[in-house]
Amino acid sequence: MPTDPVGRFLTALDPEHREAVSGRPRAEQERLAAAWERELEADTALDSLDELSPPAAEAEAARRVIGSENDRDGTRE
Repeated sequence: MPTDPVGRFLTALDPEHREAVSGRPRAEQERLAAAWERELEADTALDSLDELSPPAAEAEAARRVIGSENDRDGTRE
C-alpha cells in the first residue's frame, strides 16, 4: 500500500477516476490529495466509517473530492 498522500489518494479512487487523475500534472495530483486528506480529517461522519472500514472512508472522501472538483470545473460525470 502506498504511503505518500498522492499514492494513497489514487488507491482510494475508483479505476476510472484513478486513470484520469494519474494523467494530470503532479502538482494537480498533490492538490487533490491534500483536499482528500482535509476531507478525511474534517468530516466526523467519515470518522465513524473509518472505524468500520478505513478503505471505505478513504473511497468516500475521494468521491467527494472528485465530485467537488467536477462541480468547480463545471463538469459532471
